[in-house]
Amino acid sequence: MSYHVNTHCVQTGYTPKNGEPRVLPIVQSTTYKYESSDQMGRLFDLEEDGYFYSRLQNPTSDAVARKICALEGGHAAMLTSSGQAANFLALFNIVNAGDHVVSSSTIYGGTFNLLDVTMRKMGIDVTFVDPDCSEEELNAAFKPNTKAVFGETLSNPTLVVLDIEKFAKCAHEHGVPLVVDNTFATPINCRPMEFGADIVTHSTTKYMEGHASTVGGAVVDSGNFDWLAHADKFPGLTQPDESYHGLNYAKDRGKDAYILKATAQMMRDLGMTPAPISSFLLNLGLESLALRVERHCANALAVAQALEADERIGWVNYPGLTSSKYHALAQKYMPKGTCGVISFGIKGGRAAATRFMDSLKLAAIVTHVADARTCVLHPASTTHRQMTDEQLAACGVGPDLIRLSVGIEYIDDILADIRQALDVACE
Repeated sequence: MSYHVNTHCVQTGYTPKNGEPRVLPIVQSTTYKYESSDQMGRLFDLEEDGYFYSRLQNPTSDAVARKICALEGGHAAMLTSSGQAANFLALFNIVNAGDHVVSSSTIYGGTFNLLDVTMRKMGIDVTFVDPDCSEEELNAAFKPNTKAVFGETLSNPTLVVLDIEKFAKCAHEHGVPLVVDNTFATPINCRPMEFGADIVTHSTTKYMEGHASTVGGAVVDSGNFDWLAHADKFPGLTQPDESYHGLNYAKDRGKDAYILKATAQMMRDLGMTPAPISSFLLNLGLESLALRVERHCANALAVAQALEADERIGWVNYPGLTSSKYHALAQKYMPKGTCGVISFGIKGGRAAATRFMDSLKLAAIVTHVADARTCVLHPASTTHRQMTDEQLAACGVGPDLIRLSVGIEYIDDILADIRQALDVACE
């Protein structure tokens, strides 16, 4: 039976049988018992499906992964210990030392550092491109050893809307997949696979869990990219894996190849595994995701409109505003709404921004974004602190940029808090 995405939030992933728990159980076990060593051997050889060690797979986590997979309209999915782990695993599953990645420049600072620092140390090159570039400029960034393209549906914190179809078209013309981080939009507002994305990642720590209590991530594969058609580019998927007695993921497992390799090889060796209790808490958050996202977006639009009308504000960036340069793209990819995050600058620069944030009473200054509570941060001195001035400029993160994550509190209380903080900051 086909369900609406809102119903998937509540119902999908776990279906209890007669007499079983109505709520998804927490399987808090590292290991699983079998009656014969032969069966255990078949499990280790991937000849039989089942659980044998929770570093690779766990029933609670797999149930939640199935739910997120359904939400994104994917073929298969897995959970990771964090959103950063999800992005690393999604890329490292197909990119090796000596390979190259094309990435949007306006991505979260932590992900930028992952690509620009850590993965470079691993011998993986990256070219950052302006997401607003033309197709010709984007195509010029590709190299013979390019193996993936990466971007964010809505960039953190600059809220650039990725032209998914443009990036997917160029990626596919060069025989590589498009990987899209869909954390801010969530599948409630955007499903990138419907526009050509091949792999979708999430920091489930944000809107999906929604309550700032659990760190986690997810990787979803569409099952649409033909690895065998580009076999020379992806030997890890199309050549025998000797650590599994010559298993050829793409030939032997078809559409299951990508997530199977990510689980059986990447998770086996890197252990970026979520705790079962974390997956359980994530599932609770997912059940109310559709309701919360609707309120986040409504509140954020009201705040953005109020800020835009305030003469003390230098600029406001929110794709839901008709004045936004990304409004048309937002309407194309996210017609129901974008997210609850706004970036803006106060007249008076960084000093005024600091006074404003220090004067907020309802909103809290925290290193977090996209949960039920309104919070605020100064990215240039926190999440993007490691970046040079040139890199900050390329990412669109100016010294006056304030990232406001609008929560689901009563809108009049949020607006009142912002007004009183502006009164103090601009007196």
